[in-house]
This record gives sequence, C-alpha cells and structure tokens, in this order.
Amino acid sequence: MSHSEILTLLTDFGLSDPYVGVMKGIIAQVNRSLTVIDLTHHIPPQNIHLARFALMTAMPYFPARTVHVAVVDPGVGSDRRPIAVAFGSDPNAPMGFLVGPDNGLFSGVLSQYPVLEAVELTESQYWWTATPSSTFHGRDIFAPVGAHLASGVPLQKLGTTIAVDSLVMLHSLTPQRTKHTLTGCIQAVDHFGNLVTNIPASEVNGQTWYAAVKDVTVPGRKTYSDSAPGELLAFVGSHSWVEIAVNQGHAQSVLNLGIGDAVQVILHHPHSSQGD
Repeated sequence: MSHSEILTLLTDFGLSDPYVGVMKGIIAQVNRSLTVIDLTHHIPPQNIHLARFALMTAMPYFPARTVHVAVVDPGVGSDRRPIAVAFGSDPNAPMGFLVGPDNGLFSGVLSQYPVLEAVELTESQYWWTATPSSTFHGRDIFAPVGAHLASGVPLQKLGTTIAVDSLVMLHSLTPQRTKHTLTGCIQAVDHFGNLVTNIPASEVNGQTWYAAVKDVTVPGRKTYSDSAPGELLAFVGSHSWVEIAVNQGHAQSVLNLGIGDAVQVILHHPHSSQGD
C-alpha cells in the first residue's frame, strides 16, 4: 500500500461547536474508509506556538505516511498560503505529510525532519468548493485535501511546488551552553500548567541539576512523587524536554511565566539550601 489511509486532526476549534464534526463529514465524503484520529481540538484560540509543539511531539507515534491536518489559523482569509508538505529522509517513502496554513504551525516537525517537497494548494478540484469561505479553510480546503492525500492522490497534483526555504518557521531559541549552565526558554504550557522548556533530556540525563527561573531555584527530580504536594520541581517529561511543574499544582500560575520566557538549567547542586 502506497499510502497509510490514516489522517490526524489538530485544531483550536474546541468541541462545543460543530466545526470538527463538519470537517470529519467532508473527509468521509472523500473516503469514508480513512482512519481519522483527533490529536486535540483544545489548542487555545490562535495559539500557533502551542499547536506547533503539540504536533511536533505527537507526530513520531504515527505510522509512516500519516497525513496530519492542522488548523490553527489566525490568518485565514488573508494572503497566507494553504500548503501541503512531505517530510522525511527518503523521497520514495515520506515519513508523513502536513496539511494546513503556512504560518509556522509545522516548524516544530520541520526542525526535526527534512522537507522532501512542499506545494501551495492551488488545485481547487481537490477542495470542497472552488469558492472557499474566508473563515473556514479547515472545511473547504484542508480537510478535503488531507483526505485526498491520505487516499493516495500524489502531493504534486494538489498544487504548485514552492521553495522549501520560503516556508514560515517559528524559531524557538536554541539553548545556549556554558560549562555548567544551559539557557533556554519555555516552548509550551500544557493542560496541567507544566512549563515545557526547549532544553532536551540529553543535556541533563545522568547529571545532578536544577532549574532557575526569575529568582526561583527549582530542584531537578525524577518524578512528581519526589516532591511534596505544592512544591516546585523540574524533571524530564514524557516529551523528553526539561519541564517545570508543581506537584499537584499549576506551575504557570505559581511562577507567572509563559511561552518564550527564559529558563536556566545549572548542572550541579546549588550552593544554597534552596535546591534540596
């Protein structure tokens, strides 16, 4: 089989309105045998940064050639491009495909995997309508294109090839390292209020370390139960990034930090008693 027939959906639409259901209805009209998996529809409205993170961290768990349709699109109806992208290392066997707006949403995935080909979605025969709504490209363009792609329509038939280096990228600050210190930033805040940094697990594994944010020192731990309820802790989360959390609490509320705020990791015990 040359295609996976699996399609994922990620949006900021929520579930109280019928928008997600309508997209699934369009997909079913293209090919009702597709497997459609909801990654999440609770991205905060217009939060491209969190959508970028969610897609990047979910993508590795899907079979090769899965089509990921993602619609967090504050620029809908503007001149931002609707795109589809093939990514991976083998042009003859893409790892997967991305369908959605060219607004940086895909930059997390594309920071980790090479782009094989990218097209601007100009072929309206693969849309739901040749005159799409100016506010709902998820229904009129992205859902049907994703369904056609998951059903085996070649990427090249969906639109006009565009230069890889023209894709919009949201560049997360690359952690800077000195002998004992890593300086990075918060790249996501999850449902539990955990602050997920862009400092990878590989930088702290096997070492004694702690995190520092603002004037607060946060001890590095293995898991939540290594701290008392209500205490701050830092640990390597399931996404393999350093996170800051409160055991049975909400770190974002406690620290009043958000995406882009600076975090340091120090690779030894602090000299004060704060870190123990």
